[in-house]
Amino acid sequence: MSQPDPKADLIRYLQEGRDVLLWKLEGLSEYDVRRPLTPTGTNLLGLVKHVAGVELGYFGDTFGRPFFTEDPPSWWYTQDAEPNADMWATAEESREEIVGLYRQAWEHSNTTIGTLPLEGIGQVPWWPPERREVTLHHILVRVITDTQRHAGHADILRELIDGGAGYLKAKDNLAVGDRAWWERYRSRLEGVAREADGG
Repeated sequence: MSQPDPKADLIRYLQEGRDVLLWKLEGLSEYDVRRPLTPTGTNLLGLVKHVAGVELGYFGDTFGRPFFTEDPPSWWYTQDAEPNADMWATAEESREEIVGLYRQAWEHSNTTIGTLPLEGIGQVPWWPPERREVTLHHILVRVITDTQRHAGHADILRELIDGGAGYLKAKDNLAVGDRAWWERYRSRLEGVAREADGG
């Protein structure tokens, strides 16, 4: 058995979530990556934009390595930013721009992660003073959790758009079944739900 490497484990799970989010955009039109599919407006490209901002804030500002040193974009987390501006892309913001920013965020974050020990101390400027001081380990766990949560959102959104489903590009983690099998399975679950509800 090899020696445990907690930092490498954390980075692997972070990267898996990152890769899933970008994979869920593949092959979709500009409309489909942007269209809101929930009452709160959740959309695929907005999820990518949001997690880019999360990484840049938590692995940048928290550890004294701000990504935006001058003229941050209008959606960046400032008092003047429109609420939820990080959760959707304007028509002027291209998919390539958002994905490119996310990839830059990975590089920026990976440098922070590679430079500091897991016990390295940072300050989250937007948290209350009594909770501001954090370790790199704490922030890694927080960002992995956030990224994986949004990767789950992306799974559902993509399935609603075109039926595309699966955990990773090369490993879908789904039961083996053709379209007819899945339709029967879903129908069975619908019947169970109605039965449980007394219908």
